[in-house]
Amino acid sequence: MDWREKYADKFKSVDEAAVLIESGESVYTGMVNSVPLTFSRVLHARREELSNVDIYYHLAPFDWTANGGGDAFRIHTSFASPVDRVTINTGQGEYLPIGNFDRGHVIQFHPPLDTGVVLMSPPDENGYMSFGQGLWLNKTMRQISGRWFAEVDERAIRTYGDNYLHISEVDVLFEHDPRDDLELPIRPRDQEVEDAANVVCTLVAEELINDGDCLQFGLGDVSAALPVFLGNRRELGVQTELFGGGIIDLIDKGIVTGSQKQMGKGKAVGAGFAQLPPDELARAHLHPEIELWDFCDTDDLRLLIQNDSYKTINNALQIDLTGQVTAETFGTTTFSGPGGQTVFAMAGAYSKGGASIIVVPSSSVVDGERKSRILPTLPEGAMTTVPRTFVDYVVTEQGIATLTGKTVRQRVDELISVAHPDFKVDLQKQAASIHSL
Repeated sequence: MDWREKYADKFKSVDEAAVLIESGESVYTGMVNSVPLTFSRVLHARREELSNVDIYYHLAPFDWTANGGGDAFRIHTSFASPVDRVTINTGQGEYLPIGNFDRGHVIQFHPPLDTGVVLMSPPDENGYMSFGQGLWLNKTMRQISGRWFAEVDERAIRTYGDNYLHISEVDVLFEHDPRDDLELPIRPRDQEVEDAANVVCTLVAEELINDGDCLQFGLGDVSAALPVFLGNRRELGVQTELFGGGIIDLIDKGIVTGSQKQMGKGKAVGAGFAQLPPDELARAHLHPEIELWDFCDTDDLRLLIQNDSYKTINNALQIDLTGQVTAETFGTTTFSGPGGQTVFAMAGAYSKGGASIIVVPSSSVVDGERKSRILPTLPEGAMTTVPRTFVDYVVTEQGIATLTGKTVRQRVDELISVAHPDFKVDLQKQAASIHSL
């Protein structure tokens, strides 16, 4: 029997589902590829008849403020993107930084939600639905949502792990229209960034990663490129938040086995897939060595530190000369969000035989002017995503800076050594006055 007929009491048209949302309600709409884009479009079309609807999400390709939508909907996001940076930085939306993913903490302190709506698979013969390629925080958010709507996408993959919800926990089902598909408007890497990433990833793969290490890969221009440089390693593990391109290839080649892991042994674990080529995503479907866990498990510090030789590789927007990292802001301007970076950096630093590794190009060209990514101090108002006490290595295309066990003077020297050559003299002069060196 077709799922629409079997669960006819829950099945509605998307228009019927959207009309259930009333003014003054709070609605959760997932993250990245779990965002219900058909529902979002239809609810947004009701903007003239709604007011004070709070929309919560963690990173989304849908612009709720478009065409006057900001009069009806107020967004709350924990990770800014090109879609909503202007909205957040002009005060038209709310930025909700979340870095502690202890489940009890999230349930206790996250604002209550009237309705959760995310993309899911059809129910299987036993009534279980998959969150597809993006579990993210969705299963925990079900616990704090009064009711739950599922936008059913027939193309959604299934994985092992915690990537399911029973139909009994779903109140409303409706269909996703593939014509509503959207991708986050992420700018492709330019040639300079790609060249820098190639050097950085080669250094990390050859100098800092050993056979048997367990790895976490952050989302970003440099860290996401690392998997393709790990072909010479063996018996690696993966305990990450986001599965990017190349990880499934490492699994299928027998390079990632998880045999040395203490947690999730024999499995590559993450919370979702993003920016994967279609062939890789297809291979993830019911892959016996891949599991998706909720954020409140993948990003739980108490669990992560159980893995020995845990190497966490994350990006930075800017770094100061003592090792303070921001991956969130340029001064007071919000650019992205902490995600799990703070927790992963701490876990790598704490892990027996592990390390917290920050990767970043030494400079960037902004509006035609080259600017150093390594600064004497972080700009006024900048958020510190990773404190210097949890940064072991900083790697640029200029080399590897080792910070662990180093004094402030030694850290400054290390970081200037991997700065872009155009800025080294000025950094030395400014360091002498700022840090009394």
